Amino acid sequence: MLSRTASSLYWLGRYFERTDFIARLVEATVRLDVLSPRSAGQAAWASALAVTETDETFVERGGEVRRREVARFLTVDNSHPGSIVRCLDMARNNARAVRTALTRDAWAAINRAWLTFEAKPAADDPNAVLDLVEAVKNETRGFEGAVHRMLRNQTTWFIRLGQAVERADNTARLLDVKYHILLPAGERIGGVVDRDQWTTILQTVSAVTAYRWLYSDGLTPANVIDLLIARAELPRSLAASVEETVDVLGLLARRTGLHGEADRMARVRATRMARTRSGEVIAAGLHQYLQAFIHENALLHAAIGRQFTFS
Repeated sequence: MLSRTASSLYWLGRYFERTDFIARLVEATVRLDVLSPRSAGQAAWASALAVTETDETFVERGGEVRRREVARFLTVDNSHPGSIVRCLDMARNNARAVRTALTRDAWAAINRAWLTFEAKPAADDPNAVLDLVEAVKNETRGFEGAVHRMLRNQTTWFIRLGQAVERADNTARLLDVKYHILLPAGERIGGVVDRDQWTTILQTVSAVTAYRWLYSDGLTPANVIDLLIARAELPRSLAASVEETVDVLGLLARRTGLHGEADRMARVRATRMARTRSGEVIAAGLHQYLQAFIHENALLHAAIGRQFTFS
């Protein structure tokens, strides 16, 4: 496989995974802001910007942190790389470059998601936002299903590799921002807003039901942290993303013969993750742990590019 083809497939996986994550984040934030008994308001939307690393860009443009403006900024604003429409555009461009490697179902899911925004949909009221992100989520699920039914070869492995690397980054940023977000004035830790914010995290990673199955002592921050870091049963946990990265790199190594720095880094990280205990992470400093993980994930991404000679 040509390195530029591998690069397009890898970035297709990353951008489509990012699209799904932002859609789920926006949906969960709308519900937190509008449907919870006590609205989290500005803090909730500020955290959404922080998670997607678009907060500085938003401020530079003079935006006011309100539902209408932030929801539009993260969904239909194509002037910056952190919006859904921009991620879909980049995913589609990469998919077009490897069109013959994709099945009709995979391409159709990508194209339908992109066409959702062609009519310039509104993102003003909560219902419109929820309808928009639900349409996007439907197509991302369709794409994942299509990839699952494709041949198990380099095409699907590079897509999965991009998805795993992106998923690890997204989950780490989501957890890091929530853990350090300041509650609105007058709210207390463990109160209604704090509880709803932790529920929002579970909604963003599709883990509300999984949490109830695995933990019987109610909603606690320590359990949510444990689920998102150390429980490989959850597909969007750090542990699961780390394991999948190792597995896919191994498959690619056996098929291509390319085995090197990225494989070693991924295995070292997986070995360390297997020994990780969430309680110890919290005691030693969750923020420091997550920042180190995000940095290491970026280094792994760079090593993958060098190993397979793409950027």
